[in-house]
Amino acid sequence: MIRIVWRPFQALAGNRPVLARRENVVPATQAVAFLLGIVVALILGVILLWTSGHSPAEVYERMFDSAFMGTDSLSRTLERATPLALTGLSVAVAGSMGLWNIGAEGQMMAGAIVATGVAMMADGLSGPLLIALMMVSGIVGGMVLMLGPALARSHLRVSEIITTLMLVYVAIRVVEWLETGPWKDPESFGFAVIEPVPEQAALPGLFGRANIGVLIALGLLLVFWLAVSRTAWGYELRLAGSSPDTARYAGVSLRRKVLTALLLSGGIAGLAGAVQLTGSAVRLESGLSNGYGFAGIIVAALALMRPSGVAVVAFVFGAVQVGGQSIQTLGVSSAISDILQAMILFGALVAVVFFNYRVRWTGPGGGSSSADPAEPDPVEPDPVEPGPVEPDPVEPDPVEGAA
Repeated sequence: MIRIVWRPFQALAGNRPVLARRENVVPATQAVAFLLGIVVALILGVILLWTSGHSPAEVYERMFDSAFMGTDSLSRTLERATPLALTGLSVAVAGSMGLWNIGAEGQMMAGAIVATGVAMMADGLSGPLLIALMMVSGIVGGMVLMLGPALARSHLRVSEIITTLMLVYVAIRVVEWLETGPWKDPESFGFAVIEPVPEQAALPGLFGRANIGVLIALGLLLVFWLAVSRTAWGYELRLAGSSPDTARYAGVSLRRKVLTALLLSGGIAGLAGAVQLTGSAVRLESGLSNGYGFAGIIVAALALMRPSGVAVVAFVFGAVQVGGQSIQTLGVSSAISDILQAMILFGALVAVVFFNYRVRWTGPGGGSSSADPAEPDPVEPDPVEPGPVEPDPVEPDPVEGAA
């Protein structure tokens, strides 16, 4: 006798779903997942705009034109993408070792603080020298803020997620104190602001609103890619992140690698603050980071902590942010850009999960069955209780020298 088994109804019989890795994984999974995430975000955005009484076609056309059509639009997109690429790289450096730098926002502010202080003390230097000095000081500022979490993680095993996040608000409060305290511009009236940086500290422009900060970001992405993929240091870093026990057995110092990765991560985020200060901003203020540090976490996650992916995702997110600002003239809130970024993230993550795993339904008895509806098993014979299996006899080896 045979019984019919239809898998979708197994979920109603007390079974629970589990994920099982697929044997054949889709090639270029992350790239395909990112594209699917964009498609899902656009579709859900159409529903959101339509239900709120706006024309999705008109809104998307305005976003596209403002982000890509013309050199001025493209320069605005690159201007936005530059800090996203740097903070995304900052998170990716830590993520290459399995660490999460959630505080790139604060490290960006710390780098801008130190760069501003150097500009005030050395405002008589020539432009190129002052800019270089501010870039270096920005890196130092980010590292200083990261030093505490890095030591706590490497020596005391304290989660870097909590410590880096807490220091974000410390850095912002320091800027607010400087605005109303020692760095207050004496010529400001009404709102307290910090003195602007010297004119010679402005980064040279490329075209439109884009400046050489774009080249700095691309150069760092290239350097990190080469370091991780082509050097022994990068191999040890990836090994320590993927298999700490193997790395320890191979003689790699995990403490040193954790300390190095986190300090580099903080330094790159601090550089992002210095680039933003000398590129787009004219003075240090509490809103200078503008959420770039937190957005960099999404950029790095979608890029799978890979530098090449960071560049692409940062450019797309920069375009979405520029487009989000432009649609305000249509009466649409700029928050639509944040919603689209979140939808891209969730859509891509779901796609990655189902590209690499499939759902299996596991019953109370420990048995499991595939939940792939494309190939259901329509017929399943009754189970037959197997009899006991006798082990093969093993002849003992002769013992030499036996009496």
